Amino acid sequence: MNAPLPSSQITLGILAGGRATRLGGIDKAWIERDGIPQVLRWRRRFAAEASAVLVSANRGLQRYRDAGLEVVADRVAGDVGPIAGLEALLGQCRTPWLLTLPVDLIGVNDCLVATLWAERARAGAFARDDDGDQPLVALWNVEAALPAAIAGIQHNETAIHALQARLRMPAVHFRGVRFGNLNTPADLQAAGIRHD
Repeated sequence: MNAPLPSSQITLGILAGGRATRLGGIDKAWIERDGIPQVLRWRRRFAAEASAVLVSANRGLQRYRDAGLEVVADRVAGDVGPIAGLEALLGQCRTPWLLTLPVDLIGVNDCLVATLWAERARAGAFARDDDGDQPLVALWNVEAALPAAIAGIQHNETAIHALQARLRMPAVHFRGVRFGNLNTPADLQAAGIRHD
């Protein structure tokens, strides 16, 4: 049986660099649920399971700094999608393992880190909920993933699921769980969030 992953070995990487086109371009990181912005909700949620927090973002960087967050902008030019944010997080990560979450995630189960750790391969593992694969909800071995992400960008192979396939990262099915995302006005309404 695997020993649990100590928090000193893991960094939480929050992906907040998207453009939120279906929500009129609002910054999802600062959408408030129960008075707490999404990015601060995730920092609080994983405070006991990660020794550091990094946020991948490309606008309003000072706002993150003012909130005491270390923010990392994409290092890759052009619109290559979330792999750019992942590559930036991996490049800045100072622990052997990086847990990534999209900032617009609605919820996760209590055993997310422990289960990904227990079921990981050498390069890590990613989550699958009852809605399907959630490739951005993943535990990454930084040493393995960073060069693979760089190579993927260089070869225009930028899909996260393709990167995970190249790394042979297994999907870990969280049965009976739906993480959900805040992608559309209907998603906000369902989560009880006002959007004017």
